Amino acid sequence: MKHLLKIFFCFAVTVAAMACGNSSNAANGAETDSVITAAKGIAITRCDGYTVVRIANPWQEGQLLQTYVLVPRGKDMPESVPEGTVVRVPLERAVVYSSVHAGVMKELGCFDAVRGVCDAQYYTMPEVRQGIADGSIADIGNSLSPTIERLVAMKPDAIILSPFQNAGYGVLTNLGVPIIECADYMEHSPMGRAEWIKLFGELLCKRELADSIYLATAERYSKLCELTANVQKRPKVISETVTSGVWYVPGGDSYMAHLFTDAGAFYPWSDNSSAGSLSLDFSQVLDKAQDADYWLIKPGSTLSYSDFEAQNPLNAKFRAFSERHIYQCNTAETSLFTDFPFHPDVLLSDFVAIFHPELLPGYSTKYYKPLIEK
Repeated sequence: MKHLLKIFFCFAVTVAAMACGNSSNAANGAETDSVITAAKGIAITRCDGYTVVRIANPWQEGQLLQTYVLVPRGKDMPESVPEGTVVRVPLERAVVYSSVHAGVMKELGCFDAVRGVCDAQYYTMPEVRQGIADGSIADIGNSLSPTIERLVAMKPDAIILSPFQNAGYGVLTNLGVPIIECADYMEHSPMGRAEWIKLFGELLCKRELADSIYLATAERYSKLCELTANVQKRPKVISETVTSGVWYVPGGDSYMAHLFTDAGAFYPWSDNSSAGSLSLDFSQVLDKAQDADYWLIKPGSTLSYSDFEAQNPLNAKFRAFSERHIYQCNTAETSLFTDFPFHPDVLLSDFVAIFHPELLPGYSTKYYKPLIEK
């Protein structure tokens, strides 16, 4: 849990620099204490008649990516507000670029506000597929080159997307539609990312519900960490597989690496400081982790051990293969990618049950299942 304490401390420093602390805001009744506790990349300050959301630039320390001023729909603009993009809330007609964000809007009871999506083929949510079929949700096309005519025709009140370093939005920036840059995926800690549900609570005017969901998630996550805090044996775990000659493993300060540690496992690259992925070749992974006790993979179908060996005969060289400790998440059938960003406790439960089944007797994993024999 030391890394969590470090996150809390660092964020407190960030909030001090980012909060509504100038004299004009204070005069307008700004609350100086942020409602964020774990996330490093976002600060929310509730003021008199509006809410200020500041998104930190994850690629330039100490810099802001965006400032949003959320003003209740139908209310007059306050006389004095900070500089930033004004967003009328609650959102009613949003274009959503990610199924993750569509999923959290559904959880907050506001799925009707999802009126357009990009990359529709990647959405597994029945509500999105039905909406596209009956015309209540517009298919805006590819996220890298959306169909501007369709987007303009649906008259959105916001575009919700995940930002990338040095990425521009082209003609989107000239439409006069607020672009909400949700950098939640850049958080290092699982609970830090989960706390971004509070942003959606503000955007959809579901503050109390978002807060309660987060607190319940945090409580469950903390209890699981307590279960594994004093385990005597921490099995070694690796994840992913070679793709086009490259094995992308989570960096030592990544979201997934923290999940492995919190689940009571030893991660071979835990001494690495990267929050992203490391690009390795097969021999590098084999050299460092041939003796891995567990191996977690995410294929797009259900595999057997013979299937996995046929894909790459060298897979059989790992201890996890010979001891039959490989677990798979069939991403074509599970809701892993939609669920885990805001509910890391469920994924952590899977990992604890796999690495230390005695700690969760009778628990049935939701996402990861053993590779099957054939």
